Order: sequence, then C-alpha cells, then structure tokens
Amino acid sequence: MKEKETIEYLDLKSLVPFRNHPFKLRGGEEKEQLLQSIKTQGAIEPLIVRPISEGEYEVISGHRRMEICKELGMEKIPVIVRNLTDEQAVSMMVDANLHRENILPSERAFAYKIKWEAAKKSEKTLSQPATRMRNDDVIAQSFGIGKDTLHRYIRLTCLIPELLEMVDEGRIALTPAVELSYLTNEEQQTLLNEIEYADATPSLSQAQRLRGFSRQGRLTADVIFAVMSEEKANQKEQIRFSKEEIQKYFPKSYTGKDMQNTILQLLEKWQRQRERNAREER
Repeated sequence: MKEKETIEYLDLKSLVPFRNHPFKLRGGEEKEQLLQSIKTQGAIEPLIVRPISEGEYEVISGHRRMEICKELGMEKIPVIVRNLTDEQAVSMMVDANLHRENILPSERAFAYKIKWEAAKKSEKTLSQPATRMRNDDVIAQSFGIGKDTLHRYIRLTCLIPELLEMVDEGRIALTPAVELSYLTNEEQQTLLNEIEYADATPSLSQAQRLRGFSRQGRLTADVIFAVMSEEKANQKEQIRFSKEEIQKYFPKSYTGKDMQNTILQLLEKWQRQRERNAREER
C-alpha cells in the first residue's frame, strides 16, 4: 500500500523555481483570479517540491502560487515533499503544467524539449522492452501527438527569442516557423530586421525558400529582402504597434497576447459608449 503523503509548511525562502522552467508566469485576469483566491482563502493546494540540498527545495508544481504568495508577503506555504530523480521531476513538472489553458507555442516547445532530453539522458526506454519503441515515440504518445509534431515543436527552440515571440503572438504560424528554425542565428536576425522594416512576416512558401537559400549558403541580406518583398496572395492591410510603443501602458508581466486582449476589450467598451452617445443625441 502506498504511504500517505503528508503536507508540510515550508519557508518560502527555502523554495527555488525549477531549473529552466519553460512556463511563463503571466499576468492578466488569470493571475488576478488566483491572487484574489489566495488572498481571501489562503494557499490551500500544496506545492509539489523535491529536496535538492540541506534546507533547500526545488518547486516541481505550483510556481504561480509560490510567486503570488511571495507577492502577498506570506512567509510559509503548504508543500508535499517528494524524492524524485531528475527525469521524474521533469516529467511531473511538464505534465502538471501542460493541462493549463492558453499554453503558448514556446512553452509547449521547451516543455517537450526538456522532457525529451531528460528521457535521452536517462539512457533507457520509457516503454516496455518488448515494444522496442524509441523515447520520442513514447513521449509523443504521452502528449497525445505524433512524433513528427513533437519534433516540429522542439525545432521552435532553435528560433531567436524575437521570432519565437512572434509565433506566440500568432504573427508567424507554426509550419513556417519550423522552416525558419533551420536558419542560422545571424540569418534569423537579418530576417527579423526585414520583418520589422517591411511589417510583414514570411508565408510558408517564403519560409521554405529562405531555408533553401540558407542550406545552399546563399541567404544574404539582399536575398532575404528580395524574398520578403514579394506580395503574398492573401496579404491584407494591417495596423500594428511595436511592443515598445505600448509597453508603458501595461504591467511588466503582460505578454503581447495580454496586451492585445486588453486593447480589444477597451475598444469594444469605447464603441458601446459611442453608440450610447449617438442615441442620446437623437
């Protein structure tokens, strides 16, 4: 029979975030709801942690709760301590977070990667020996995806941060982003400059050609400009603001998506007010 786990109360100062934790601590309504819940009811659900040194514990599950408790000035927090190997800790951390809503492509990409790397490092299969399945096959199945999809997401981790952020914001689709991940960092930076200058992102066809030129060693700034200058068939006029222009109006924790949602909500409120004013003037 499995021994019943007990809840302990540990000093928040003794807890450290999971190393290379891939999930961002986002702000917005989701954080506000959790903050109000902890503020009124306290931290009810315990964190899962593992000991890593004398008096120090690594958080496996519960990073958002830990940060909010720190923000509220709490000193202790309920935890369940488990002795876990590196592979077990990675697997539990990833599985505990992937069920959340609104997982960003970058979060999914790095989560898949660290679990895949942990399995490879363990030098053993995750399946029954008789199946002779590779670790990536089994990991893909555990996520409910195919092996090719697993590797496409892992490829996203090869993008420079600015391009990966565009994937999170929906400006670059997953498939073109995978193609761009094969460009060198220097080539990606040159492409980023062109994207910002032209205010346009590459289509799948353009991304594939950029990758082809890169493979041939011919992807110069002039080639990138030529490919990106082609008008896409479905290209529509868009209005965009740089993040730097509007960041000052939002909390530092807000992502591009959080900003977009807030702007749309304010525009809807403004539109309703205009319609109300128009009716009153009649």
